[in-house]
Amino acid sequence: MTKLKLCGLRRAEDIRMVNRYKPDYIGFIFAESRRQVTHQQASELKALLSPNISAVGVFVNAPVEEIAAVCNAGIIDLVQLHGDESEPYIRQLRREITLPIIKAIRVRTPEQILRAADLPCELLLLDTYVEGQRGGSGTSFDHSMVPPISKPFFLAGGLNEENLPAALEACHPYAVDISSGVETDGFKDEQKIRTITALMLSRERSRI
Repeated sequence: MTKLKLCGLRRAEDIRMVNRYKPDYIGFIFAESRRQVTHQQASELKALLSPNISAVGVFVNAPVEEIAAVCNAGIIDLVQLHGDESEPYIRQLRREITLPIIKAIRVRTPEQILRAADLPCELLLLDTYVEGQRGGSGTSFDHSMVPPISKPFFLAGGLNEENLPAALEACHPYAVDISSGVETDGFKDEQKIRTITALMLSRERSRI
């Protein structure tokens, strides 16, 4: 079954919503963003989160020490690197933490994805390339560019209830990552979360 990640949670109300609809993952954004949370805010939100939902911490070119501190505090269950983190950086981080690492790629070419599949991380996240913006753009990319790779990947970039079925059929991701697609006026929308989770469940039932 394709997993679901809802990213950019920042309010207790958001946590109550996801606890009701039970995505597999949620994301706390520590990088500069309108959805940014502090370590303290994320800790308080994690305390409210169902233990069956894994929390992903999203970082952009952060010091390794900062990421290690968040991991050691038990605030997150996975690390997502959404900047220009190099292979040596990832190897250094790997020496400091034991949590799984997701490396985000802002997709331009199939070759770029193939190269990224060799990075020392457990998962990739394929996102839309938008000049000057790292994630949360609300725009999608050509999913036919995604080549067959053995490494599991999250598919991100402007996914919503309308384009999600076609995206799933195009590249069969391990998981989908949705943020703006479950928001109204910049805030998480319970009706949209309900619709997305029902769509995912219906699709899986139809494949049985």
